[in-house]
Amino acid sequence: MKLAANDIDIHYTIEGDGPVVTMSHALGCDLALWDEQATALSGRYRVLRYDTRGHGQTSAPPGPYSLEQMADDLHGLLTGLGITATHFVGISMGGMIGQIFTLKYPSMVRSLTLSSTTSRYPTATRSAWVERIRTVETKGMEPMVESALERWFTAPFRERRQDVMDKVRAMIRGTSPQGYIGCCYAIPTIDVTDRLSEVRCPTLVISGEEDPGTPVAMAQEIRAATPSSELAILPSASHLCNLEQSEAFNRVLLGFLDKAA
Repeated sequence: MKLAANDIDIHYTIEGDGPVVTMSHALGCDLALWDEQATALSGRYRVLRYDTRGHGQTSAPPGPYSLEQMADDLHGLLTGLGITATHFVGISMGGMIGQIFTLKYPSMVRSLTLSSTTSRYPTATRSAWVERIRTVETKGMEPMVESALERWFTAPFRERRQDVMDKVRAMIRGTSPQGYIGCCYAIPTIDVTDRLSEVRCPTLVISGEEDPGTPVAMAQEIRAATPSSELAILPSASHLCNLEQSEAFNRVLLGFLDKAA
C-alpha cells in the first residue's frame, strides 16, 4: 500500500491487531528486513512497516536528505493512517530516524527501541561517507553489496545462511542509488546524545556484540544518556542482529514491548 506524505509516496504494510508498533529499517534495505519480527509480533500487535525515503517502493527524489526530513516522512505516514501514538522500533538508520522523531514528536512515541545505531558519529568518520557517496555515484550499488554483508554479519553466519545473504543482497541491489546517496548525506550528521535526556518514554537499546559499524560502546552511550532505558547485548551477532540472532532479538523485543504496553 502507498500513502502520499511530505511530498513523497510512502510504501507500507500493516499486519496484526493491537497496539501499533512501527518498524524502520537500515540503509540499503527495505521493510522486508523485518519479516521475522513482523511474524513474531503480529499475534499481539498491529505492526506497521514502511520503506524509508529513497528505499524499496517509496519515492527516491534527488537528495541530499536529512534525518529531520525522514522523521517528518514518518509523521506524515502515521498522521495519514490516523495513528496518534506508536511503539517505535528502528535499526541502524531506522534507529537514528527514531531518535529524531521522538525528540520532535514526543507525544506520539509510547516506547522506543533502538538497535545497532548511534546518537552521534566522530567527525573523523565523515570522510568514509563521502567516499561511499562517490563510489555509488560512479559505479552504482554493486560495490556496496559484499562489503555490507561483511560488516552486517559474522563470518560463520554468512557461511551458514546463504539464504539470508541472498535476501539481503537483493535488498541492497534493489535500492535506488539516488535514494541511497540521499540517505548517506543524512546519516553522519546525527548528533543528539546531549538531548537524549529529554526522552521520556521507556527505551530499549539492542546491540550485536560483534558489530563493527555501531559497536557496543555506542549503544552504551545511548543507554547512559537516556532515562528509563535498558540495554541488551546479543552475543554472536553483528550489525543486523535482528536477522543473525532473530530468536533472541524477538524475545528481548517482545518482553520489552509487553512491559511498555
